[in-house]
Amino acid sequence: MSENLGFVHRFIPGKGPLTLLLLHGTGGDENDLVGLGRALDRDANLLSPRGKVLENGMPRFFRRLAMGFFDVEDLVARTHELAGFVDKAVKAYSLHNGHMVAIGYSNGANIAASMLLLRPEVLSGAALLHAMPPFQPESVPDLSGKPVLLTAGRHDSMVPGDRAEQLAQIYRRAGAQVTLEWMPGSHELTQREVQAATAWLDGIQEKLATS
Repeated sequence: MSENLGFVHRFIPGKGPLTLLLLHGTGGDENDLVGLGRALDRDANLLSPRGKVLENGMPRFFRRLAMGFFDVEDLVARTHELAGFVDKAVKAYSLHNGHMVAIGYSNGANIAASMLLLRPEVLSGAALLHAMPPFQPESVPDLSGKPVLLTAGRHDSMVPGDRAEQLAQIYRRAGAQVTLEWMPGSHELTQREVQAATAWLDGIQEKLATS
C-alpha cells in the first residue's frame, strides 16, 4: 500500500503491458478488487486507489446527495483528481501509455463512467459493473471504437434497468464499442459477471496490443 501520488493505493506489477485500474464500490478500499483484477488477467498490472470521500465512515470516490442522486460538482472535481492520479501513476510506475482499462464496481463504476466522458484520453476502455449515468452531458466526447462493457442486474433496485440503458446510449452516441450484459440478479457482483468481464477483456486484448 502506498500514499504517494495523492491517493492511498496499491500497485501490483504484472508481466504484460495492460494495466487494470480497479475502482471499488461504497465501503470498499484499495484491496477490494485486487482478486477480481487478477482473475480477469493474470499478467496485468493492477492499480487500485482508495476513494477519498467518506460517507458514514465508508470510502467513496465522490459525494452523493441521496441514493442515486450525485453531487455533480464534487463528481466532476473528483473525476479530474482521479485522472490526474492515473497520469502520475503511469509515469511513476513506467506503465505502457494507452493500455489503461478501468474495472469499476458500483460507485467505482460511476466515477469511471464520468472519466470516460470528461477525461477520455486517460482510459483505453472500461468495464462498468452496475453503473448509471453520472450526469447528462451537454455534448459527448469522441469515443470512436473505445471498448466499454456495461453489466446490469435485471432486479437491481439501486440501478434500474432504464438507467443502464441510458448510459449505454450515451456511449453509443459518442461512438464507443458498447457491450451491455444483463445479469439475472440485483446489485451484487456475481461469478457470471466475472466471466462476462473476462471474456470481454480477452476480446479486446488484440485491439489494445495494436493501438
